[in-house]
Amino acid sequence: MKGSKAIVRSLEEEGVEHIFGIQGGAIMEVYDILYEHGPRHILMRHEQCAAHAAEGYARASGKVGVCMATSGPGATNLVTGLADAHMDSTPIVALTGQVPVHLIGNDAFQESDIIGITMPITKHNFQIIDVNDIPYTIKAAFKIASTRRPGPVLIDLPKDIQQKELKKFSYPKDVDIPGYKVVRSGGHAKQLKDVANALMNAERPVIIAGGGVILSSGSKELLQLAQSLNIPVTTTLMGKGCFPEDHPLSLGMLGMHGRKAANVAVTECDVLFVIGIRFSDRITGKIDTFASGAKKIQVDIDPSEIGKNVKVDIPVVGDAKLVLQNLLKIVAKMKQKKNTAWEKKVQKFKKEFAPIYDYDTTPIKQQRVMKEVNKIIDSKTIITTEVGQCQMWAAHYLNIKSPRHFISSGGLGTMGAGFPYAIGAKVARPDCKVIDIGSEGSFQMTGQDMATCIEEDIPVSVVLMNNGYLGMVMQWQDLFYGGRRSHTCLGKVPDFVKLAEAYCAKGIRVEKPSEIHEALVAATKSDVPFIVDIVVDTNEHVLPMMRPGGRLDKMIERK
Repeated sequence: MKGSKAIVRSLEEEGVEHIFGIQGGAIMEVYDILYEHGPRHILMRHEQCAAHAAEGYARASGKVGVCMATSGPGATNLVTGLADAHMDSTPIVALTGQVPVHLIGNDAFQESDIIGITMPITKHNFQIIDVNDIPYTIKAAFKIASTRRPGPVLIDLPKDIQQKELKKFSYPKDVDIPGYKVVRSGGHAKQLKDVANALMNAERPVIIAGGGVILSSGSKELLQLAQSLNIPVTTTLMGKGCFPEDHPLSLGMLGMHGRKAANVAVTECDVLFVIGIRFSDRITGKIDTFASGAKKIQVDIDPSEIGKNVKVDIPVVGDAKLVLQNLLKIVAKMKQKKNTAWEKKVQKFKKEFAPIYDYDTTPIKQQRVMKEVNKIIDSKTIITTEVGQCQMWAAHYLNIKSPRHFISSGGLGTMGAGFPYAIGAKVARPDCKVIDIGSEGSFQMTGQDMATCIEEDIPVSVVLMNNGYLGMVMQWQDLFYGGRRSHTCLGKVPDFVKLAEAYCAKGIRVEKPSEIHEALVAATKSDVPFIVDIVVDTNEHVLPMMRPGGRLDKMIERK
């Protein structure tokens, strides 16, 4: 069996059903096998979109996403997606073509040191120089990508390795990787007891839940713990959806563009239980003032995250789901303490600082767009977002009730990621409506893959809040740079309705609040990709907003 066939067979053995990629000279041997059989290949129009689509696939399905590219520029075009996956702990495997082994290091045509380039932004990477290593390496890559703290893994495939023949093909059920052990810990017994005591004795407890809860499938246990102890829950951007945001205990998202009720509750709490988060600067603001009077408990599967950014009182290393399961067993045996005063205070925060949606003005307010999107979200709706103001409008105002139904670029903040996320999510879960909440700035970075949606029959909806600017940068210029809007005006081109039509998709332009609902319904019922271009207020800022490096509870508010 040739190496190229062994690669495809290995992917089949691993249960891979979809690959996002682009053909090229150094990976042609593998593509030649895919001509006859193998996972469904989705031909993208840019390799960055292939990587992001693999991310969207992984985050919507819980499986490992797979992308593929040729050597040189094909491989380097994957870099942004790999870095995005690395920052957000998304499990993907990237396959890259490479020049023949004897030419590596000779600056051959379309050669790039993709191993060196991606070393800081992958969980691990491999370069296969012996054809017989293909089955082991692919098995190892999927194991590393999907276990412990997930992340991206790259496999570099020299062309001659694809052409050579294996002595024998045998795909292993498991592999032993030196220095890498997979042990799912539910936390240390003594630390868990300390956590339980702290929560039971707290006067003003708050839970912050992050992406780790979603990755571990621990949402059910989180809900049970919060309800059993009557503890309010706020989430990070990556954790949005891990706790139902229509629940009375939900505070929504916290942080720089989070809800003020969540930020104030965290600031005033006396016990802060955080699980599956890494204490990003967008969450904490100034460290010295972050929940400064609280006993802090941190649960994370990655020991390197414990105490990295914020000093904690009780560290727990473990899988979020297993830790929550063990905590539930412990607290069930303990006598509960009622926190009626805190409960009333939190509800007061929620009422006093509730988001305002009801705008009926022209130009359209972004809050009104979010109100209309909320109306059409159901259990079969997945929201992806671009990055910038559109992302923060969605994160702050949309009420997401289930995990894996909100997909956004967190750590890297990658403009243009939302649309290919949507492609991957729709491929992973074709039974769901998938809506990309975007802007004209972000969408134009990856919008060429509308062609992919048409050719591959992937009907996603794109809702653009079009204000003619790079919105978040413009907001910062207005707030912190004296209103000097340097090089952020995008103008009035293109015509997105005509652009959609050029791709054989559909589009509609919305200029009045009364037109939004009908346009959204048309988009989500369409059997082809659909762009809803909504003209919104150029001068509207996403507020309240915590100042960079400022106090979590001292937010810039609407005047």
